[in-house]
Amino acid sequence: MDKVEPDSKSKDAASVHSTPSFNNGLPNEEELVPTLLKGSIDPVYEGKAQVLNSAIQDIGMGRYQWQLFVVVGGFGWASDNLWPIVTSLILPAIKSEFSPSEPPLLSLSQNIGLLVGAIFWGFGCDLFGRRWAFNLTIGITSVFGLIAAGSPNFAAIGCFAALWSVGVGGNLPVDSAIFLEFLPGSHQYLLTVLSVFWAFAQLLANLIAWPLLGYHTCQEKATTCTRSENFGWRWFMIAMGLLAMIMFCCRFFLFTLYESPKYLMGRGKDEEAVRVVHEVARINGKTTNLTLADLEVFNQTGQQGVDASAALKRKLEKVNFTHLRALFASPKLAWSTSLIILIWAFIGLGFPLYNAFLPYIQATRGAKFGDGSTYITFRNSTIIAVLGIPGALIGGALVEIPRFGRKGALAMSTALTGVFLYCSTTAVTSNALLGWNCAYNFMSNIMYAVLYAYTPEIFATKDRGTGNASTATANRVFGIMAPIIAIYANLETSAPVYVSGALFIAAGLLTVLLPFEPRGKASL
Repeated sequence: MDKVEPDSKSKDAASVHSTPSFNNGLPNEEELVPTLLKGSIDPVYEGKAQVLNSAIQDIGMGRYQWQLFVVVGGFGWASDNLWPIVTSLILPAIKSEFSPSEPPLLSLSQNIGLLVGAIFWGFGCDLFGRRWAFNLTIGITSVFGLIAAGSPNFAAIGCFAALWSVGVGGNLPVDSAIFLEFLPGSHQYLLTVLSVFWAFAQLLANLIAWPLLGYHTCQEKATTCTRSENFGWRWFMIAMGLLAMIMFCCRFFLFTLYESPKYLMGRGKDEEAVRVVHEVARINGKTTNLTLADLEVFNQTGQQGVDASAALKRKLEKVNFTHLRALFASPKLAWSTSLIILIWAFIGLGFPLYNAFLPYIQATRGAKFGDGSTYITFRNSTIIAVLGIPGALIGGALVEIPRFGRKGALAMSTALTGVFLYCSTTAVTSNALLGWNCAYNFMSNIMYAVLYAYTPEIFATKDRGTGNASTATANRVFGIMAPIIAIYANLETSAPVYVSGALFIAAGLLTVLLPFEPRGKASL
Protein backbone atom coordinates (compact mmCIF):
# COMPACT_ATOMS: atom_id res chain seq x y z
CA MET A 1 0.00 0.00 0.00
CA ASP A 2 1.21 3.49 -0.72
CA LYS A 3 2.53 5.76 1.97
CA VAL A 4 0.40 8.90 1.96
CA GLU A 5 1.74 12.22 3.14
CA PRO A 6 -0.52 15.03 4.34
CA ASP A 7 -1.44 17.63 1.75
CA SER A 8 -2.41 20.98 3.20
CA LYS A 9 -3.90 22.08 -0.12
CA SER A 10 -6.56 19.42 0.06
CA LYS A 11 -8.26 21.53 2.72
CA ASP A 12 -9.40 23.90 0.00
CA ALA A 13 -10.75 21.25 -2.34
CA ALA A 14 -13.98 21.78 -4.20
CA SER A 15 -17.00 21.24 -1.99
CA VAL A 16 -20.09 20.97 -4.15
CA HIS A 17 -21.48 17.48 -3.68
CA SER A 18 -23.91 15.47 -1.61
CA THR A 19 -22.79 16.34 1.92
CA PRO A 20 -25.34 17.34 4.53
CA SER A 21 -26.67 20.83 3.97
CA PHE A 22 -25.79 23.38 6.65
CA ASN A 23 -27.93 26.18 8.03
CA ASN A 24 -25.78 28.73 9.89
CA GLY A 25 -23.23 25.99 10.41
CA LEU A 26 -25.71 23.47 11.83
CA PRO A 27 -26.55 20.37 9.79
CA ASN A 28 -30.21 19.64 9.20
CA GLU A 29 -31.28 17.14 11.85
CA GLU A 30 -32.91 14.74 9.41
CA GLU A 31 -29.67 14.42 7.45
CA LEU A 32 -27.55 13.37 10.41
CA VAL A 33 -26.59 9.73 10.79
CA PRO A 34 -28.53 8.12 13.70
CA THR A 35 -26.24 7.85 16.71
CA LEU A 36 -26.05 5.33 19.53
CA LEU A 37 -25.44 7.42 22.67
CA LYS A 38 -27.73 10.32 21.79
CA GLY A 39 -28.60 12.33 24.90
CA SER A 40 -26.22 10.36 27.14
CA ILE A 41 -23.08 12.52 26.84
CA ASP A 42 -21.91 16.15 26.63
CA PRO A 43 -24.29 17.83 24.12
CA VAL A 44 -21.49 19.93 22.58
CA TYR A 45 -19.35 16.86 21.96
CA GLU A 46 -22.39 14.97 20.66
CA GLY A 47 -23.26 17.72 18.18
CA LYS A 48 -19.73 17.95 16.83
CA ALA A 49 -19.45 14.16 16.61
CA GLN A 50 -22.62 13.98 14.54
CA VAL A 51 -21.23 16.54 12.09
CA LEU A 52 -18.02 14.50 11.74
CA ASN A 53 -20.06 11.30 11.36
CA SER A 54 -22.01 12.89 8.51
CA ALA A 55 -18.81 14.06 6.82
CA ILE A 56 -17.19 10.61 7.07
CA GLN A 57 -20.40 8.93 5.91
CA ASP A 58 -20.44 11.23 2.88
CA ILE A 59 -16.81 10.43 2.05
CA GLY A 60 -17.73 6.77 2.23
CA MET A 61 -15.73 3.57 2.50
CA GLY A 62 -12.70 4.20 0.32
CA ARG A 63 -9.01 3.54 -0.15
CA TYR A 64 -7.90 4.85 3.24
CA GLN A 65 -10.41 2.76 5.20
CA TRP A 66 -9.61 -0.41 3.24
CA GLN A 67 -5.91 0.07 3.90
CA LEU A 68 -6.75 0.57 7.56
CA PHE A 69 -8.84 -2.61 7.42
CA VAL A 70 -5.71 -4.55 6.44
CA VAL A 71 -3.23 -3.02 8.89
CA VAL A 72 -5.71 -3.15 11.78
CA GLY A 73 -7.25 -6.58 11.14
CA GLY A 74 -4.44 -8.33 9.33
CA PHE A 75 -1.90 -7.15 11.87
CA GLY A 76 -3.56 -6.00 15.12
CA TRP A 77 -6.43 -8.47 15.30
CA ALA A 78 -4.20 -11.29 14.11
CA SER A 79 -1.52 -10.55 16.71
CA ASP A 80 -4.07 -10.50 19.52
CA ASN A 81 -4.91 -14.14 18.86
CA LEU A 82 -1.59 -15.29 17.44
CA TRP A 83 0.63 -14.75 20.45
CA PRO A 84 -1.54 -16.34 23.16
CA ILE A 85 -1.78 -19.34 20.82
CA VAL A 86 2.01 -19.29 20.44
CA THR A 87 2.31 -19.65 24.21
CA SER A 88 -0.12 -22.57 24.35
CA LEU A 89 1.55 -24.32 21.40
CA ILE A 90 5.06 -24.19 22.85
CA LEU A 91 3.96 -25.15 26.38
CA PRO A 92 4.34 -28.95 25.90
CA ALA A 93 7.83 -28.48 24.38
CA ILE A 94 8.84 -26.06 27.14
CA LYS A 95 7.61 -28.55 29.72
CA SER A 96 9.65 -31.35 28.15
CA GLU A 97 12.90 -29.37 27.92
CA PHE A 98 12.93 -27.41 31.16
CA SER A 99 10.77 -29.68 33.38
CA PRO A 100 9.25 -26.80 35.36
CA SER A 101 7.44 -27.68 38.56
CA GLU A 102 4.45 -25.52 37.53
CA PRO A 103 4.08 -25.30 33.70
CA PRO A 104 0.98 -23.00 33.87
CA LEU A 105 3.26 -20.25 35.18
CA LEU A 106 4.16 -19.56 31.54
CA SER A 107 0.54 -18.68 30.81
CA LEU A 108 0.45 -16.65 34.04
CA SER A 109 3.45 -14.59 32.87
CA GLN A 110 1.77 -14.01 29.54
CA ASN A 111 -1.47 -12.82 31.13
CA ILE A 112 0.36 -10.43 33.45
CA GLY A 113 1.97 -8.87 30.37
CA LEU A 114 -1.38 -8.69 28.59
CA LEU A 115 -2.86 -6.92 31.61
CA VAL A 116 -0.07 -4.34 31.72
CA GLY A 117 -0.40 -3.78 27.97
CA ALA A 118 -4.16 -3.35 28.12
CA ILE A 119 -3.91 -0.82 30.94
CA PHE A 120 -1.02 1.20 29.56
CA TRP A 121 -1.96 1.35 25.87
CA GLY A 122 -5.72 1.35 26.41
CA PHE A 123 -5.90 4.18 28.92
CA GLY A 124 -2.91 5.91 27.38
CA CYS A 125 -4.36 6.25 23.89
CA ASP A 126 -7.06 8.56 25.30
CA LEU A 127 -4.31 10.74 26.74
CA PHE A 128 -1.48 10.77 24.19
CA GLY A 129 -3.42 9.71 21.10
CA ARG A 130 -3.76 6.59 19.00
CA ARG A 131 -0.81 6.93 16.61
CA TRP A 132 2.09 6.07 18.93
CA ALA A 133 0.28 3.09 20.42
CA PHE A 134 -0.73 1.89 16.95
CA ASN A 135 2.86 1.92 15.72
CA LEU A 136 4.69 0.61 18.79
CA THR A 137 2.62 -2.33 20.06
CA ILE A 138 3.59 -4.82 17.35
CA GLY A 139 7.19 -3.56 17.36
CA ILE A 140 7.53 -4.42 21.05
CA THR A 141 5.99 -7.83 20.43
CA SER A 142 8.39 -8.66 17.59
CA VAL A 143 11.55 -7.69 19.50
CA PHE A 144 10.84 -9.73 22.61
CA GLY A 145 9.39 -12.61 20.58
CA LEU A 146 12.69 -12.94 18.74
CA ILE A 147 14.74 -12.64 21.92
CA ALA A 148 12.61 -15.35 23.56
CA ALA A 149 13.90 -17.92 21.05
CA GLY A 150 17.23 -17.92 22.89
CA SER A 151 15.75 -18.50 26.36
CA PRO A 152 18.12 -20.67 28.43
CA ASN A 153 15.57 -21.72 31.06
CA PHE A 154 11.91 -21.61 32.07
CA ALA A 155 12.26 -18.36 34.02
CA ALA A 156 13.67 -16.59 30.96
CA ILE A 157 10.91 -17.69 28.58
CA GLY A 158 8.37 -16.63 31.20
CA CYS A 159 9.88 -13.14 31.44
CA PHE A 160 10.03 -12.70 27.68
CA ALA A 161 6.44 -13.95 27.31
CA ALA A 162 5.36 -11.22 29.73
CA LEU A 163 7.33 -8.58 27.81
CA TRP A 164 6.04 -9.49 24.34
CA SER A 165 2.54 -9.61 25.81
CA VAL A 166 2.82 -5.96 26.92
CA GLY A 167 2.76 -5.14 23.20
CA VAL A 168 0.06 -7.67 22.36
CA GLY A 169 -2.21 -6.37 25.13
CA GLY A 170 -2.53 -2.98 23.45
CA ASN A 171 -3.54 -4.17 20.00
CA LEU A 172 -7.29 -4.56 20.35
CA PRO A 173 -8.04 -1.60 22.67
CA VAL A 174 -6.17 0.75 20.35
CA ASP A 175 -6.84 -0.77 16.92
CA SER A 176 -10.58 -1.17 17.41
CA ALA A 177 -10.84 2.49 18.42
CA ILE A 178 -8.82 3.65 15.40
CA PHE A 179 -10.76 1.62 12.84
CA LEU A 180 -14.20 2.47 14.22
CA GLU A 181 -13.45 6.19 14.29
CA PHE A 182 -12.70 6.28 10.56
CA LEU A 183 -15.59 4.02 9.52
CA PRO A 184 -18.77 5.40 7.94
CA GLY A 185 -21.77 4.45 10.05
CA SER A 186 -23.07 2.30 7.18
CA HIS A 187 -19.96 0.09 7.36
CA GLN A 188 -19.57 -0.46 11.11
CA TYR A 189 -20.36 -4.14 10.58
CA LEU A 190 -16.81 -4.43 9.20
CA LEU A 191 -15.57 -4.20 12.77
CA THR A 192 -17.13 -7.63 13.24
CA VAL A 193 -15.71 -8.98 9.98
CA LEU A 194 -12.21 -8.00 11.17
CA SER A 195 -12.26 -11.08 13.36
CA VAL A 196 -11.72 -13.25 10.30
CA PHE A 197 -8.07 -12.20 10.69
CA TRP A 198 -8.24 -13.36 14.30
CA ALA A 199 -9.32 -16.81 13.05
CA PHE A 200 -6.73 -16.85 10.25
CA ALA A 201 -4.02 -16.15 12.84
CA GLN A 202 -5.01 -19.27 14.74
CA LEU A 203 -4.80 -21.31 11.55
CA LEU A 204 -1.48 -19.75 10.54
CA ALA A 205 0.08 -20.44 13.93
CA ASN A 206 -0.94 -24.09 13.78
CA LEU A 207 0.26 -24.54 10.18
CA ILE A 208 3.69 -23.13 11.03
CA ALA A 209 3.86 -25.04 14.32
CA TRP A 210 2.92 -28.39 12.78
CA PRO A 211 6.22 -29.08 10.93
CA LEU A 212 8.41 -27.31 13.48
CA LEU A 213 6.89 -28.58 16.70
CA GLY A 214 5.43 -31.77 15.28
CA TYR A 215 8.78 -33.12 14.05
CA HIS A 216 11.41 -31.27 16.11
CA THR A 217 10.02 -31.68 19.60
CA CYS A 218 10.64 -34.25 22.32
CA GLN A 219 7.74 -36.64 22.69
CA GLU A 220 5.70 -36.58 25.89
CA LYS A 221 7.05 -39.95 27.07
CA ALA A 222 10.72 -39.13 26.43
CA THR A 223 12.87 -39.69 29.53
CA THR A 224 15.41 -37.04 28.48
CA CYS A 225 15.01 -33.97 26.31
CA THR A 226 18.02 -32.01 25.15
CA ARG A 227 18.04 -28.56 23.53
CA SER A 228 19.12 -29.97 20.15
CA GLU A 229 16.32 -32.54 20.16
CA ASN A 230 13.74 -29.92 21.11
CA PHE A 231 14.77 -26.99 18.90
CA GLY A 232 11.42 -26.79 17.09
CA TRP A 233 9.83 -24.34 19.52
CA ARG A 234 12.82 -21.99 19.12
CA TRP A 235 12.49 -22.01 15.32
CA PHE A 236 8.79 -21.37 15.84
CA MET A 237 9.49 -18.34 18.03
CA ILE A 238 11.90 -16.96 15.41
CA ALA A 239 9.26 -17.39 12.70
CA MET A 240 6.60 -15.63 14.78
CA GLY A 241 8.99 -12.83 15.77
CA LEU A 242 9.98 -12.20 12.15
CA LEU A 243 6.31 -12.17 11.13
CA ALA A 244 5.58 -9.54 13.77
CA MET A 245 8.61 -7.52 12.63
CA ILE A 246 7.29 -7.50 9.05
CA MET A 247 3.91 -6.30 10.34
CA PHE A 248 5.60 -3.51 12.29
CA CYS A 249 7.61 -2.35 9.27
CA CYS A 250 4.49 -2.30 7.07
CA ARG A 251 2.64 -0.19 9.63
CA PHE A 252 5.50 2.18 10.30
CA PHE A 253 7.01 2.66 6.83
CA LEU A 254 4.28 1.84 4.31
CA PHE A 255 1.18 3.34 5.91
CA THR A 256 0.53 6.78 7.36
CA LEU A 257 -1.99 6.74 10.18
CA TYR A 258 -3.85 9.99 10.78
CA GLU A 259 -5.07 10.80 14.26
CA SER A 260 -8.79 10.17 14.71
CA PRO A 261 -10.87 13.30 13.86
CA LYS A 262 -13.27 12.67 16.74
CA TYR A 263 -10.36 12.14 19.13
CA LEU A 264 -8.86 15.47 18.02
CA MET A 265 -12.23 17.18 18.34
CA GLY A 266 -12.65 15.72 21.84
CA ARG A 267 -9.30 17.25 22.78
CA GLY A 268 -10.40 20.68 21.55
CA LYS A 269 -8.38 20.49 18.29
CA ASP A 270 -11.22 21.18 15.86
CA GLU A 271 -8.97 22.60 13.13
CA GLU A 272 -6.82 19.46 13.06
CA ALA A 273 -9.94 17.29 13.01
CA VAL A 274 -11.23 19.10 9.92
CA ARG A 275 -7.83 18.78 8.23
CA VAL A 276 -7.77 15.00 8.79
CA VAL A 277 -11.27 14.63 7.30
CA HIS A 278 -10.09 16.49 4.19
CA GLU A 279 -6.99 14.27 3.98
CA VAL A 280 -9.08 11.09 4.12
CA ALA A 281 -11.41 12.52 1.47
CA ARG A 282 -8.43 13.29 -0.78
CA ILE A 283 -7.01 9.78 -0.41
CA ASN A 284 -10.42 8.34 -1.26
CA GLY A 285 -10.69 10.56 -4.34
CA LYS A 286 -13.55 12.53 -2.82
CA THR A 287 -14.11 16.07 -1.56
CA THR A 288 -15.92 17.39 1.49
CA ASN A 289 -17.39 20.77 2.35
CA LEU A 290 -16.72 20.36 6.09
CA THR A 291 -15.22 23.55 7.55
CA LEU A 292 -13.94 24.64 10.93
CA ALA A 293 -17.01 26.85 11.34
CA ASP A 294 -19.25 23.78 11.17
CA LEU A 295 -17.71 22.57 14.45
CA GLU A 296 -17.13 25.90 16.16
CA VAL A 297 -20.80 26.86 15.82
CA PHE A 298 -21.59 24.42 18.65
CA ASN A 299 -19.56 26.63 20.97
CA GLN A 300 -22.16 29.36 20.43
CA THR A 301 -25.48 27.53 20.63
CA GLY A 302 -26.61 28.54 24.12
CA GLN A 303 -24.49 25.85 25.76
CA GLN A 304 -21.69 28.20 26.81
CA GLY A 305 -21.67 26.99 30.37
CA VAL A 306 -21.61 23.34 29.43
CA ASP A 307 -19.27 23.93 26.51
CA ALA A 308 -16.83 26.12 28.42
CA SER A 309 -16.64 23.57 31.21
CA ALA A 310 -16.17 20.70 28.76
CA ALA A 311 -13.51 22.58 26.80
CA LEU A 312 -11.64 23.47 29.99
CA LYS A 313 -11.66 19.88 31.16
CA ARG A 314 -10.40 18.69 27.77
CA LYS A 315 -7.51 21.14 27.93
CA LEU A 316 -6.53 20.46 31.53
CA GLU A 317 -7.04 16.71 31.77
CA LYS A 318 -3.84 14.72 31.96
CA VAL A 319 -3.55 11.51 33.90
CA ASN A 320 -6.77 11.55 35.94
CA PHE A 321 -10.10 9.77 36.09
CA THR A 322 -11.99 12.07 33.71
CA HIS A 323 -12.37 9.44 30.99
CA LEU A 324 -13.21 6.70 33.48
CA ARG A 325 -15.92 8.77 35.18
CA ALA A 326 -17.44 9.53 31.78
CA LEU A 327 -18.18 5.81 31.32
CA PHE A 328 -20.54 6.03 34.31
CA ALA A 329 -21.90 9.54 33.66
CA SER A 330 -25.57 8.44 33.58
CA PRO A 331 -27.46 5.46 35.03
CA LYS A 332 -27.83 3.91 31.56
CA LEU A 333 -24.15 4.34 30.75
CA ALA A 334 -23.15 3.00 34.17
CA TRP A 335 -25.34 -0.09 33.69
CA SER A 336 -23.97 -0.67 30.19
CA THR A 337 -20.34 -0.23 31.24
CA SER A 338 -20.70 -2.47 34.29
CA LEU A 339 -22.34 -5.27 32.32
CA ILE A 340 -19.85 -5.27 29.46
CA ILE A 341 -16.94 -5.31 31.93
CA LEU A 342 -18.50 -8.27 33.76
CA ILE A 343 -19.05 -10.13 30.47
CA TRP A 344 -15.41 -9.61 29.50
CA ALA A 345 -14.34 -10.80 32.95
CA PHE A 346 -16.31 -14.04 32.72
CA ILE A 347 -14.95 -14.76 29.25
CA GLY A 348 -11.46 -13.80 30.41
CA LEU A 349 -11.54 -16.62 32.93
CA GLY A 350 -13.43 -19.14 30.85
CA PHE A 351 -11.39 -18.88 27.65
CA PRO A 352 -7.86 -19.65 28.97
CA LEU A 353 -9.16 -22.34 31.31
CA TYR A 354 -9.94 -24.35 28.22
CA ASN A 355 -8.59 -22.93 24.98
CA ALA A 356 -5.17 -21.71 26.12
CA PHE A 357 -4.40 -25.19 27.42
CA LEU A 358 -6.09 -26.98 24.51
CA PRO A 359 -2.92 -28.65 23.09
CA TYR A 360 -1.99 -29.84 26.58
CA ILE A 361 -5.51 -31.10 27.29
CA GLN A 362 -5.66 -32.84 23.91
CA ALA A 363 -2.30 -34.50 24.47
CA THR A 364 -3.19 -35.80 27.94
CA ARG A 365 -6.73 -36.85 27.11
CA GLY A 366 -5.71 -38.06 23.66
CA ALA A 367 -3.24 -40.40 25.30
CA LYS A 368 -6.19 -42.16 26.94
CA PHE A 369 -7.69 -42.62 23.49
CA GLY A 370 -4.40 -44.03 22.21
CA ASP A 371 -3.42 -41.13 19.94
CA GLY A 372 -1.76 -38.47 22.08
CA SER A 373 1.28 -38.01 19.85
CA THR A 374 2.63 -34.56 19.06
CA TYR A 375 1.69 -35.04 15.41
CA ILE A 376 -1.95 -35.87 16.19
CA THR A 377 -2.15 -32.98 18.65
CA PHE A 378 -1.11 -30.42 16.03
CA ARG A 379 -3.19 -32.04 13.31
CA ASN A 380 -6.29 -31.70 15.45
CA SER A 381 -5.40 -28.15 16.47
CA THR A 382 -5.13 -27.20 12.79
CA ILE A 383 -8.51 -28.74 11.98
CA ILE A 384 -10.08 -26.85 14.88
CA ALA A 385 -8.49 -23.60 13.68
CA VAL A 386 -9.98 -23.98 10.18
CA LEU A 387 -13.49 -24.07 11.64
CA GLY A 388 -12.98 -20.66 13.22
CA ILE A 389 -12.75 -18.81 9.90
CA PRO A 390 -16.38 -19.22 8.76
CA GLY A 391 -17.45 -18.40 12.32
CA ALA A 392 -16.01 -14.89 12.07
CA LEU A 393 -17.66 -14.29 8.67
CA ILE A 394 -21.03 -15.53 9.89
CA GLY A 395 -20.73 -13.19 12.87
CA GLY A 396 -20.43 -10.27 10.45
CA ALA A 397 -23.72 -11.27 8.84
CA LEU A 398 -25.63 -11.99 12.06
CA VAL A 399 -25.07 -8.51 13.53
CA GLU A 400 -27.04 -6.92 10.70
CA ILE A 401 -30.19 -9.05 11.10
CA PRO A 402 -33.16 -6.83 12.12
CA ARG A 403 -34.40 -7.31 15.72
CA PHE A 404 -31.42 -9.61 16.34
CA GLY A 405 -28.36 -7.43 15.80
CA ARG A 406 -25.26 -7.37 17.97
CA LYS A 407 -26.97 -8.33 21.21
CA GLY A 408 -28.78 -11.32 19.75
CA ALA A 409 -25.69 -12.63 17.98
CA LEU A 410 -23.54 -12.15 21.08
CA ALA A 411 -25.98 -13.77 23.49
CA MET A 412 -26.59 -16.78 21.24
CA SER A 413 -22.94 -17.44 20.37
CA THR A 414 -21.65 -16.96 23.93
CA ALA A 415 -24.20 -19.31 25.48
CA LEU A 416 -23.69 -21.95 22.77
CA THR A 417 -19.93 -21.76 23.29
CA GLY A 418 -20.53 -22.86 26.87
CA VAL A 419 -22.96 -25.58 25.79
CA PHE A 420 -20.44 -27.10 23.38
CA LEU A 421 -17.81 -27.12 26.11
CA TYR A 422 -20.15 -29.16 28.28
CA CYS A 423 -20.81 -31.49 25.36
CA SER A 424 -17.08 -32.11 24.97
CA THR A 425 -17.06 -33.87 28.34
CA THR A 426 -19.23 -36.62 26.82
CA ALA A 427 -16.55 -37.59 24.29
CA VAL A 428 -15.50 -41.22 24.54
CA THR A 429 -13.30 -41.21 21.41
CA SER A 430 -10.65 -38.88 20.05
CA ASN A 431 -12.79 -38.03 17.01
CA ALA A 432 -15.75 -37.12 19.22
CA LEU A 433 -13.55 -34.82 21.28
CA LEU A 434 -12.25 -33.25 18.07
CA GLY A 435 -15.79 -32.73 16.79
CA TRP A 436 -16.95 -30.93 19.92
CA ASN A 437 -13.80 -28.81 19.95
CA CYS A 438 -14.50 -27.81 16.35
CA ALA A 439 -18.05 -26.79 17.27
CA TYR A 440 -16.74 -24.84 20.25
CA ASN A 441 -14.16 -22.98 18.17
CA PHE A 442 -16.69 -22.18 15.44
CA MET A 443 -19.13 -20.68 17.93
CA SER A 444 -16.48 -18.90 20.01
CA ASN A 445 -15.20 -17.15 16.88
CA ILE A 446 -18.69 -15.79 16.24
CA MET A 447 -18.76 -14.66 19.86
CA TYR A 448 -15.42 -12.87 19.72
CA ALA A 449 -16.18 -11.31 16.35
CA VAL A 450 -19.32 -9.69 17.77
CA LEU A 451 -17.83 -8.87 21.17
CA TYR A 452 -14.81 -7.10 19.68
CA ALA A 453 -17.12 -5.00 17.52
CA TYR A 454 -19.85 -4.29 20.08
CA THR A 455 -17.52 -3.12 22.85
CA PRO A 456 -15.91 -0.07 21.16
CA GLU A 457 -19.24 0.86 19.54
CA ILE A 458 -20.92 1.57 22.89
CA PHE A 459 -18.25 4.05 24.04
CA ALA A 460 -17.87 7.66 22.87
CA THR A 461 -14.65 8.38 20.96
CA LYS A 462 -13.20 10.67 23.62
CA ASP A 463 -13.51 7.86 26.17
CA ARG A 464 -13.23 4.84 23.86
CA GLY A 465 -9.65 3.96 24.70
CA THR A 466 -10.49 4.04 28.40
CA GLY A 467 -13.63 1.95 27.84
CA ASN A 468 -11.72 -0.61 25.79
CA ALA A 469 -8.97 -0.63 28.41
CA SER A 470 -11.48 -1.21 31.22
CA THR A 471 -13.00 -4.24 29.55
CA ALA A 472 -9.60 -5.57 28.48
CA THR A 473 -8.27 -5.09 32.01
CA ALA A 474 -11.14 -7.11 33.48
CA ASN A 475 -10.52 -9.76 30.84
CA ARG A 476 -6.79 -9.93 31.62
CA VAL A 477 -7.20 -9.85 35.41
CA PHE A 478 -9.48 -12.87 35.25
CA GLY A 479 -7.15 -14.39 32.66
CA ILE A 480 -4.39 -14.25 35.27
CA MET A 481 -6.60 -16.32 37.57
CA ALA A 482 -6.91 -19.13 35.00
CA PRO A 483 -3.32 -20.47 35.17
CA ILE A 484 -3.37 -20.10 38.95
CA ILE A 485 -6.45 -22.33 38.99
CA ALA A 486 -4.70 -24.69 36.57
CA ILE A 487 -1.78 -25.06 38.97
CA TYR A 488 -4.06 -26.43 41.68
CA ALA A 489 -6.61 -28.18 39.45
CA ASN A 490 -6.18 -31.47 37.62
CA LEU A 491 -6.27 -30.65 33.91
CA GLU A 492 -6.80 -34.31 33.07
CA THR A 493 -10.28 -34.13 34.57
CA SER A 494 -13.32 -32.29 33.21
CA ALA A 495 -13.35 -29.73 36.06
CA PRO A 496 -11.85 -26.83 34.04
CA VAL A 497 -14.35 -27.54 31.25
CA TYR A 498 -17.36 -27.39 33.56
CA VAL A 499 -16.20 -24.09 35.07
CA SER A 500 -15.42 -22.63 31.66
CA GLY A 501 -18.77 -23.69 30.19
CA ALA A 502 -20.70 -22.18 33.11
CA LEU A 503 -18.87 -18.87 32.71
CA PHE A 504 -19.68 -18.65 29.01
CA ILE A 505 -23.35 -19.42 29.57
CA ALA A 506 -23.56 -16.81 32.35
CA ALA A 507 -21.93 -14.23 30.08
CA GLY A 508 -24.46 -15.03 27.36
CA LEU A 509 -27.35 -14.42 29.76
CA LEU A 510 -25.85 -11.10 30.89
CA THR A 511 -25.69 -9.97 27.26
CA VAL A 512 -29.48 -9.94 27.07
CA LEU A 513 -29.50 -7.22 29.74
CA LEU A 514 -27.24 -4.81 27.82
CA PRO A 515 -29.14 -1.54 27.18
CA PHE A 516 -27.60 -0.45 23.85
CA GLU A 517 -28.06 -2.01 20.41
CA PRO A 518 -25.61 -0.40 17.94
CA ARG A 519 -27.17 -1.89 14.80
CA GLY A 520 -28.10 0.88 12.35
CA LYS A 521 -26.56 3.65 14.47
CA ALA A 522 -23.24 5.45 14.06
CA SER A 523 -20.99 5.52 17.10
CA LEU A 524 -20.07 8.84 18.68
